[in-house]
Amino acid sequence: MHPCSANFFLINLLLIGGAATLSMATDALVPWEPTTGSGAAAAASCLPWEREALLAFKRGITGDPVGRLASWKKEDHDCCRWRGVRCSNLTGHVLGLHLQNDKVAVWDMYIEFYSDFDATALAGQITTPLLALEHLEHLDLSNNNLTGPTGRLPEFVGSLKNLRYLNLSGMPFMGMVPRQLGNLSKLQCLDLSNGKGMHSTDISWLPHLLWLRYLDLSRVNLTTIYDWPHVINMNRNLRALHLSDCSLSSASQSLSQLNLKRLEKLDLSENNFNHSLESCWFWNLTSLKYLDLSDNMLYGEVPIALGDMTSLQVFELLNYEGAPCTMEPNLLRNLCNLEILDIRQSLSYGNVTEMLDNLMYCSNNKLREVILGQNNLTGTLPTGLGKFTSLHTLLLYDNQLTGSVPYDIGLMISLTDLDLSSNNLTGEITEKHFAGLKSLKNIDLSYNQDLKIVLGPEWLPPFRLDVANFALCQIGPAFPSWLQRLDEVGWLDVSHTGITGQFPHWFSTVLSKLIILRMSNNQISGCLPANMEIMSVRLLDLSSNQITGDIPTLPPNLSSLDISNNMLSGRLASKNFGAPQLNNLRLSSNNIKGPIPGFVCELRYLEDLDLSNNLLEGEFPQCSGRKLKYIDLSSNSLSGRFLPSLRGNKQIQFLDLSSNKFNGTLPSWIGDLQELQFLALSNNTFSGHIPTSIGNLGNLYQLKLSKNMFSGHIPTSIGNLRNLYQLKLESNNISGVLP
Repeated sequence: MHPCSANFFLINLLLIGGAATLSMATDALVPWEPTTGSGAAAAASCLPWEREALLAFKRGITGDPVGRLASWKKEDHDCCRWRGVRCSNLTGHVLGLHLQNDKVAVWDMYIEFYSDFDATALAGQITTPLLALEHLEHLDLSNNNLTGPTGRLPEFVGSLKNLRYLNLSGMPFMGMVPRQLGNLSKLQCLDLSNGKGMHSTDISWLPHLLWLRYLDLSRVNLTTIYDWPHVINMNRNLRALHLSDCSLSSASQSLSQLNLKRLEKLDLSENNFNHSLESCWFWNLTSLKYLDLSDNMLYGEVPIALGDMTSLQVFELLNYEGAPCTMEPNLLRNLCNLEILDIRQSLSYGNVTEMLDNLMYCSNNKLREVILGQNNLTGTLPTGLGKFTSLHTLLLYDNQLTGSVPYDIGLMISLTDLDLSSNNLTGEITEKHFAGLKSLKNIDLSYNQDLKIVLGPEWLPPFRLDVANFALCQIGPAFPSWLQRLDEVGWLDVSHTGITGQFPHWFSTVLSKLIILRMSNNQISGCLPANMEIMSVRLLDLSSNQITGDIPTLPPNLSSLDISNNMLSGRLASKNFGAPQLNNLRLSSNNIKGPIPGFVCELRYLEDLDLSNNLLEGEFPQCSGRKLKYIDLSSNSLSGRFLPSLRGNKQIQFLDLSSNKFNGTLPSWIGDLQELQFLALSNNTFSGHIPTSIGNLGNLYQLKLSKNMFSGHIPTSIGNLRNLYQLKLESNNISGVLP
């Protein structure tokens, strides 16, 4: 639910009840959620001219992929029953249009996938028939594609003078934000966020919106507006201000009088301030509950005034660029309402013991998230962590923490995410550390090379993990039997942990729900696990072990497979591995022999193929390689001509055929491989002239043709390769001077 939705419901409630006046200063908000079905029955039917206006507006909609306007039918005379339409029970006037696209993005943490915006978005344009809805108070068209032929936010929206709520966020508008929006004098909520193509050079109309409580212009370009704090300071009723990624150049303006006494939420993240923290104008806003200053190149000392902002519930300071900051830990001592503290890659130094001790100072601790990664913090984790009974996220990764992990961490009963990775922690992690962590979902202890995981074979975890990362910790030498207790885990990394021995019989069955599995750089021996075809794994990295035998049928959803640097032998199966979705196949540095099977041609998603340093022979299969971006076949006994399957490939970037038995001439179409950056053909028996078309490979930075039988002159076109920094032509029969 949008932060302003409740405001609209309160207004609607008063109008339906016949209230003559409305107190705009009312703070009580009644929860409201838009229905997903048809509009609720109203006491009064909609008015004919408003119904016709809605039908005319619908005619401007050219795409409705999920049928959001299917109920808007000419034969249905009561438009108050139409989906997304809200009417007054008293008068029948249309008060609200709720046509937002609620299904913009679906995130899959394992494959980094977002759903298609256009799959659910309305397409078309916002048309003038809306002006006939003179009583319209709530208009939500967010996350649709109603930009029309001009691509601009229409100026006539500023004539909908009864609007209290306007949400056009996530619309791909271009051009200027119309100043006519300043005519919406009753507006309480204005959201134009995510309008990456919009800009404004004048926001002097904003103070005309006297009752404005919520303003979000995130990603609207305001780069030329230096005096923005002075303009915003005139909106005395403002409660929430979002100006993230607006290309603002400064927050160091001096305000003689601060009028924003009611401001509770301030988001200035992702701008270009590049000045000291102390010079910012907002530190005296003691009403703030939310302050986000992330990614602004702010530097210097966090001012003492932070300690007086006792209403703060959320404080975020991420400093990905620019000079780091400093902060006295005792500034956190009085922030007893703090729920989220997110300071990443910002502090030049600090002591984790002092910071956590000060955060534990409040007896009624409300902290839910503490994120202090990449801050050069030193010191040890303090005892007493069990006082954080509400904390569900503790991220202290990539610092310089030392010492052991205290047992008190096992008393943090609400903890769901724990990340202590990339530190210098020592000692053992035992069952006692996990005893009370019944809510734990994600744990990352990786890259603490002196930290040992000691769990007994009968250990019963009190939690059900989604992610477990123990890379570079000490787990071996025995294959950890306690892994079978993590039967719900989706992401497991135990690479470089000293594990020896063979895969146990239960491996594929118990860990069948794994999506990502990394076990590289161990000493695992024997064959690959049996029954791998029942697993759900999509990324499997078993590289740099001592695995022997053949490659069995693989998991059907597998997209990335790396078993390089092992002791696999025999031939590649003549039929598909059983993994038709393979995108990345790396089998280098094994003892695989025989030809490359034709099923490689059937892997239509394959982009990266590395079969180097094996005993392969014969020719590369004759098939289309139009999707391949990376091919390494070096150090085998492969033969035949330059891969004809690459003809027409517009994506290939890396090609290494060196140290094989390839022969024949290089085709002139090699110059069509425009994306090629690395080409190595050394130590083969290629002959003939080097084609002049090779000078068309403008992205090439390495070209290795040595130890072949090329003849003729060095083509002058090589001089066109401006990005080339390594060229090897020795041990051929060519002449001439390099251009």
